Amino acid sequence: MSASSASNGARQPVFVLVGGTGDLAMRMLWPSLAMLDQDGFLSSDLRIISVAREDCGTDVCVDRIGEAVQKRVGESLEAETLSRFRKRIVHLALDAAHDDWGDKLKAELGDIDKLDIVFFLSVSPSLFKPICEHIERAGLSKAPNRVVIEKPIGRDLATSKIINDSVAHAFDESRTFRIDHYLGKETVQNLIALRFGNIVFEPLWNAQSIDHIQITIAETVGVGERLGYYDEYGAIRDMLQNHLLQLLCLLAMEPPSAITSDALRDEKVKVLRSLKPITAENVQTSTARGQYGPGFADGHPIAGYEAEKGSPSNTETFVAIKAEIANWRWAGTPIYMRTGKCLPSRSTEIVIQFKPLPHSIFGAEAHANRLLIRLQPDEDISLTLMNKAPGLTSEGMHLQALDLSLSLIKAFDGNGDGKPPRRRIAYERLILDALNGNNAQFVRRDEVEAAWTWVDGIVQAWTDTHMKPQMYPAGTFGPVSAFRLIEREGGRTWND
Repeated sequence: MSASSASNGARQPVFVLVGGTGDLAMRMLWPSLAMLDQDGFLSSDLRIISVAREDCGTDVCVDRIGEAVQKRVGESLEAETLSRFRKRIVHLALDAAHDDWGDKLKAELGDIDKLDIVFFLSVSPSLFKPICEHIERAGLSKAPNRVVIEKPIGRDLATSKIINDSVAHAFDESRTFRIDHYLGKETVQNLIALRFGNIVFEPLWNAQSIDHIQITIAETVGVGERLGYYDEYGAIRDMLQNHLLQLLCLLAMEPPSAITSDALRDEKVKVLRSLKPITAENVQTSTARGQYGPGFADGHPIAGYEAEKGSPSNTETFVAIKAEIANWRWAGTPIYMRTGKCLPSRSTEIVIQFKPLPHSIFGAEAHANRLLIRLQPDEDISLTLMNKAPGLTSEGMHLQALDLSLSLIKAFDGNGDGKPPRRRIAYERLILDALNGNNAQFVRRDEVEAAWTWVDGIVQAWTDTHMKPQMYPAGTFGPVSAFRLIEREGGRTWND
């Protein structure tokens, strides 16, 4: 258990979770906070305030939080921790539509000059502006207080700027933490260590050695209860604009001068600004749009997206894109990204496909090397190398592909008890960073706007060319156009 902040003269930490009774809070945020408490990462005097419109009272709210935490982490949470964690929480029923929102919160907080407050806005982006206005009017936005907001920020560049401007009135950029939970995943953070902590990869990490890169985020579920949101955003805005582009940046960026927030984010912005625009001239050959139809996915019959909505829709539930980076390191090496719903398997993976040997003395047996990085459901790294096939033969040497695999979970014994460390919820790392004021793994405003600029160009090109989503049966790997996209040059194939 970490020491009290008051014992060293520091401000008392307070975590204000706005939207504390919502789905994300119950599934991810409360369990993350509870496990941070168990592992001793929370200050002993940290206060947690749940804010929501629902007037359920602190006792009922805390009971529901306790049930949600136990459902998510199960036996990993000790009874003593849960009891201590529950005592930290107070619930306030506040409606952002009412002018007294900030005043009531301020009254609960007490002497704000002695507090270090983190506001986590787990609410619709449409509420960011009124909530930040309430916070500012109540005098709660002064340094060192900071705000955490969830991506995607807006649905295009214009709405993104409106939201960011409204937040900036209350919190300057250094105290605005835009969260992309993929950046909290162990394997995603390991990309930085893999690239810049191993000299063996750096000479090969370029267009001279790499044929192409694939990034896949596949989901087996449909849109479910998110249909209203999803029909407005689609796969390109919901997944590609944030998660996929963040992975692309980590793979393609130049070595930063240091592992500091601005050094890392400066390099990511350079990548986003180097992406070649996709326009009406090349959108048909550089992108694929799909929408799931009737079929079976995740073991269940699926009626199809339009049947679920009850009306025709032009929203894509699958998108694949061939991205090109116009710089010296990556010119000529495409990066293929795809994401979709109702696919055959749930997985997130990165494939680094190296070029074949310029001249093979082994004939066609020498296949190109491949680095496979799996983020989920398993977290592991596999490097495919060519080796001599064991045994004797009268026909000379034969080669066989061999995978050198490293399971990140199995490789590290976190407690010295022979058991693999607990797989942390991605939000644990990001909440801890927010509490500590470390914004290196959060997204800067210029990153968000550079990403939207590129994505908006694609969406406009779809509109200009009347490019509609192509239906694919639920339970398959997307529309035919997605396979043609990658096969069009050199007979490449997706790693399915």
